[in-house]
Amino acid sequence: MARVRHAAASAIRGFFDMNDFVEIHTPVLTSSDCEGAGEAFRVVCDHTSTDSNANDNNSNNSNPKVNSFFGSEVFLTVSGQLQAEMMACALSKVYTFGPTFRADQSNTRNHLAEFWMIEPEMAHADLRENAETAQNMVQHVIKQVLERCPADMEFFEKRVDPQVTQRLQRALAGPFETITYSQAVALLLKPHPAGQESFEFPVSWGADLHKEHERYLVDAVFDGRPVFVVDYPQSLKPFYMKLNDKDDSNNNNNNNNNNNNNEHRRGPNGEPTVQAMDLLVPTIGELIGGSVREERYDVLKQRMATLGMSEADYGWYLDLRKYGTVPHAGYGLGFERLVQFLTGINNIRDAIPIPRAPGSCPF
Repeated sequence: MARVRHAAASAIRGFFDMNDFVEIHTPVLTSSDCEGAGEAFRVVCDHTSTDSNANDNNSNNSNPKVNSFFGSEVFLTVSGQLQAEMMACALSKVYTFGPTFRADQSNTRNHLAEFWMIEPEMAHADLRENAETAQNMVQHVIKQVLERCPADMEFFEKRVDPQVTQRLQRALAGPFETITYSQAVALLLKPHPAGQESFEFPVSWGADLHKEHERYLVDAVFDGRPVFVVDYPQSLKPFYMKLNDKDDSNNNNNNNNNNNNNEHRRGPNGEPTVQAMDLLVPTIGELIGGSVREERYDVLKQRMATLGMSEADYGWYLDLRKYGTVPHAGYGLGFERLVQFLTGINNIRDAIPIPRAPGSCPF
């Protein structure tokens, strides 16, 4: 596993280097919750009251959540995306590769409290270019791992998952499929083949796709080929994703491959959707999540107000639009999920040398 991690990490950096991306280092300590899900670890100082400067600076602050060292609430990062957007506007194409943290109490084989994320951000990119970059990166990593780790892959095929190499070869065979969220819901609502179990979680437009839905789409509908699902309901996605225009609501029946800027979709009753994409792969479900970022100042400000977000906390992010920006897009790839996909490992905690999860933080 460690050798495959190393080969995959080297391949990722090599891919971005070949394509003129600049690696940047975003902070682990942050005052921003990128995903807005309330699952961030809050950082508190463990020093005593002997730090007179800290006490003086915060003597009037009665909020126990405020970090006396920094003078504000501070969290372990859940994503470097917001900071990467700053750099992309200056350097055009950037990426981060570092640890991220989620205080998610889900004690399952699919969750870690500490994991590694790859997050590219590209100026002047639309949803199609974003998806193309993601596909090319994944295929490049697969090729490199198969070439550099033949003995390890033979081990995984014999001892862990006999279908792992076949799945990887299928991902290399051609371009990934693309469907809209609305099309995905329609496919999931179709009667299942005889012998196919029904879903535990019901399917409806506006409901999130669960792992069982994602895996059904990939394995049963698209015969094990990776698939992009695009144009999700706005209500399911974070505040920064670009809203699709209202006058594109009649394009629901366009060809799957025509996902350019002029052919975005609305919901069946005109519900707002965003220019988001999730890449689904066999056995894993969602491997990559990304979007075009909302560059329109007024639209972004209204969205943040609707969600009750503090303009004081995110004013710097709004200022990136207020004083001039460019259309840009990016995505996040969970590295441990990629390792699972490459090796067939079933439990994500086996895809990292020293896993951190609820109730478990040894060493």
